[in-house]
Amino acid sequence: MMGKAKSLSAGQYYEATMNQPDGIEPFLEPLESLQRLLSRFNERGVIIGGAAVSILGKARYTEDIDAMFLLSIKDIPQLLKAASEEGIEPRIDNAAEFARKSRVVLLKHVISNTNIDLSLGVLPFEQEMIERSVVHQVDAALQLRLPTPEDLIILKAIAHRPKDMEDIRILADKYQNLDVARIEKWVKQFADVLEMPSLWDDIAGILK
Repeated sequence: MMGKAKSLSAGQYYEATMNQPDGIEPFLEPLESLQRLLSRFNERGVIIGGAAVSILGKARYTEDIDAMFLLSIKDIPQLLKAASEEGIEPRIDNAAEFARKSRVVLLKHVISNTNIDLSLGVLPFEQEMIERSVVHQVDAALQLRLPTPEDLIILKAIAHRPKDMEDIRILADKYQNLDVARIEKWVKQFADVLEMPSLWDDIAGILK
């Protein structure tokens, strides 16, 4: 097993990367570690959230990294062990217990001090999203597995915060041939389950 990586403070890390443009560049190292972790589980996952928007759409500020792995609760110990070997550690004391209850593993990339929220996918949409995912060449050395633009829009519609709505606009502006029928199908299904009937109506105009 690899030794624990030395941690920089957030200030030290961002000072080291301050000459790089906003967006994905300050997160290349934690993203590389996260992709290696994903590879340990047969690529059964994707990078989502602001990092995915920065790659698929337009670079924007994000505070952390989000990912979703198709793993079960019983895989949590193996996941935490493998993450530690990639320089990624739990950021709360009871990470395993919290993950069993919430299906979210709260992690931190040690060297960069970057928070990583790793969701354990189980829903049919999540399984389908990962099956449809595509590997993107981010730079000469880094490839990341990301959802399709349509599936990222669906996730953003569910989250439905102001920044998520702006992310949907960014993606809709960039991709002119979106499969809107797929987006509508899944967003309406989530709207019914979540009892949030406006989910689809709020984004329909953006996608036209």
